[in-house]
Amino acid sequence: MAGEAARLLVRFGRRYAAAVRLATLVPICAIALFRAPPEHLASTASVVAVAAAWTCGYVWWLRAGQGTGPVALDVAVLLGLFASVFWTDAVEDRNTGWLRLLVVFACVTCQWHTSPLAGGVAALVAGGGPVALLAAAGAAEVDGSLIRGQVWALPAAALSRAAWVLVHHAAERADRMAAEAARARGESLVAAAVRAEERELVNSLHDTAATTLLMVGIGQVRSEADWLAPQARRDLDRLRSDSGRAPRHADLAGLLRDDLDATHLSVEFDAPSRLVLPFDVARAIADAAGEALTNVRRHAGTTRATVRLRGDARALWLDIADQGKGFSPAEVPDTRRGLRESVRGRMGRIGGTATITSAEGKGTVVRLEWRAGDE
Repeated sequence: MAGEAARLLVRFGRRYAAAVRLATLVPICAIALFRAPPEHLASTASVVAVAAAWTCGYVWWLRAGQGTGPVALDVAVLLGLFASVFWTDAVEDRNTGWLRLLVVFACVTCQWHTSPLAGGVAALVAGGGPVALLAAAGAAEVDGSLIRGQVWALPAAALSRAAWVLVHHAAERADRMAAEAARARGESLVAAAVRAEERELVNSLHDTAATTLLMVGIGQVRSEADWLAPQARRDLDRLRSDSGRAPRHADLAGLLRDDLDATHLSVEFDAPSRLVLPFDVARAIADAAGEALTNVRRHAGTTRATVRLRGDARALWLDIADQGKGFSPAEVPDTRRGLRESVRGRMGRIGGTATITSAEGKGTVVRLEWRAGDE
């Protein structure tokens, strides 16, 4: 099936052929009338009128019609017009040049909207037919230059077809390149989606089960702690929910409130009763906030924190603050996933930002900001 470039080229070929036939009609008709002697002006004008009417009708078909049927009719009309040279005495008056031009332009433009076989047959009949008609007039009446001039219609049609074939091949090559580029873009999008899903899975593992197991492994939490089993169940439920179909919207305030139980901190929570956002946005902000609170529990040396949410569905900010021992954000190595991926990375993927303000002995404030339309 032809691609977009090839289809556009076919349409362009028909319209350009129509434009050339119409643009050359006026000077061709003018040549016929100016070269006709007074005694043959009326008959020549009649033939010119038929040629003009037919050309206009054929141009209309080129712009609006389909198929190749009118091409055969065009050839027949051109042969009929050329046969009028015996009625108008155009051969004796040497006034056949305008008819030769009419035939040549028809043979040339025909190659732009027909198949090679149809175009070749049309050019052969339209170009060779007048030669036969002139030859039928007899050598005594016909100048050989008239025949030689008419024969040039065939090489002109051949050159036109060759040029059209080259252009059509270029259009097909452009279509193949466009299809290849579209396929590559599709593969790239699929690969990016797979990487994004893998990244979110790794982040979820880091924020849930991996963190819980690490805290047990390094002795931050006793294995017999009464909250450990419920926390492990919550981690597994969270990982299962991440693999399911997500709803369209979620209540950010509700997500934050539900996640507070897993922090094992004393949290002062200040937020609207509801703040409904697109699910991906709400989940990313809640997860980033959860990781910030996990860092408070693991590194801040305090059991108290403040979570404050302000804004609406168009713009919001969320602060997670503590009065712990603080740290220098510039000294956090790039290999640490917590701030780089689970906080900044998540906010960046939804078009938001994460700003960490901290200093030794002065606590830490993590501000998450998001605006609708920034995704």
